[in-house]
Amino acid sequence: MKKTNKIFLIVFTATSLLIGCDLDVNVDPNRVTESTVNAELIFPAAAHGTGQRIASTNFTFLNNWIGYWSVSGTFAIDATETTYNITPAFGDALWQNHYNVLFDLEQARLKATEKGDLVLAGAAMILQARLWQDLVDIYGNIPYSQALQFTTYPQPAYDKGQDIYNSLQTKLDQAIGYMGGTALSSFKSVDIVNKGDQTKWIKFANTLKLRLLIRQSQVAGFSPTAEITKIYAKGGVLKTGETVSVNPGYENSTNKQSPFYANYGLTVSNADAAPSVRANVYFISKLAGDPRLTRYYTSPVVGTRYGLTAGNPATSSGNGPGLANSAAQNQWILTSVESLFLEAEAIQRGWVTGVAATAYANAITESFIFLGVPNATTAAASYISTAPSSTVQNLVYQKYKSLCGIAPLEAWSDLRRLGFDAVLGTDHTYITANPGNIAPPNTIPIRLLYPQNEYTTNSTNVSAQGTINQFTSKIFWQP
Repeated sequence: MKKTNKIFLIVFTATSLLIGCDLDVNVDPNRVTESTVNAELIFPAAAHGTGQRIASTNFTFLNNWIGYWSVSGTFAIDATETTYNITPAFGDALWQNHYNVLFDLEQARLKATEKGDLVLAGAAMILQARLWQDLVDIYGNIPYSQALQFTTYPQPAYDKGQDIYNSLQTKLDQAIGYMGGTALSSFKSVDIVNKGDQTKWIKFANTLKLRLLIRQSQVAGFSPTAEITKIYAKGGVLKTGETVSVNPGYENSTNKQSPFYANYGLTVSNADAAPSVRANVYFISKLAGDPRLTRYYTSPVVGTRYGLTAGNPATSSGNGPGLANSAAQNQWILTSVESLFLEAEAIQRGWVTGVAATAYANAITESFIFLGVPNATTAAASYISTAPSSTVQNLVYQKYKSLCGIAPLEAWSDLRRLGFDAVLGTDHTYITANPGNIAPPNTIPIRLLYPQNEYTTNSTNVSAQGTINQFTSKIFWQP
């Protein structure tokens, strides 16, 4: 595993640098050094980086694979992506970019801990857990316990996915403990995520803990009881209106736009930032009569068929105002929508006390609110009155309909966990229309291959994972 040397690019004024400091004439005050880069400087950049990962174009392929997006008829299709004939190079950027942000968060954690600022250290740990789970859910076993220590372990060993999940539960418990302490006076200004709200950080951590548990629902012999008890003893999960997001001051300027908007909305000069990314006819069909349709996609809504080599319309719909609304919009890291669906499933499974039908309705309603549907509560009530009853499969289907563009990895994970047909039924038109499709019938990839960079720089450890196949090599929590 290779870590690119990285310089922290931190913007600050000369005044803020010098206030309260004695200037050493032998030190260049304009040069960033190990001693001058502290946790308070690293954390905001790393938090922004976390938001960038959630909104990254590295996940466009996944929105395509599970039926949310497709390619404009005026662009050539990607033969590798649309045939599922992926190579180790396919996931290189996603892997490297996630590890780069994890490294920055680790530096923030270490420096905050050295200073005794355990609240800030806890915040960094919670964001790390969010990204570590992503990597396990995409790749399975990964470098974890030896990762991010590049001097000591230039070729880190791989940890089992189950062991990483267990470790994340423990680390989140530790972070929750830290969050219960007294924050330094600087925390509120440094915290560009929850604005110093330690209770919300704890709920965020608890939601991640529940997310780890839900992912393992189909693992034989799995019992969530002990962890569920801890979650609700410490305040429970994120509720209505409690989306965790980051915003250091996004605006419509070059390199300052909110990440999702910059990638999939409009450029600074109001050009389409992603002219090749368009609505998928599969998902459009699933939203017939659903007022969220014109929040997900621009009107009039016209879609394309994924993987179709010819015949897609030249003019079709991009991302709508429910997703790409403003260059200054907050960048979500974990939405209240996802949290309410996680809790609703836990209630449906009998893990958590509550009324399953009410939790189901609340989660759907939150989707309408999050997307900015006009008269959202009333519109949601009308929709829910015609929706299927609350079962695990129906609930996860409604969750799938609520995460378009927002959390494709979560939706893909649910479909892999419960089975595509069990959730989506036997309409397989989300599957590529490319005649070069190499997947078994009615199948799409269930994982990515390990990156080429790993085979180049960490060959012994990655090769020890055996032969990996994108259709048959399951993540540990898959049945």
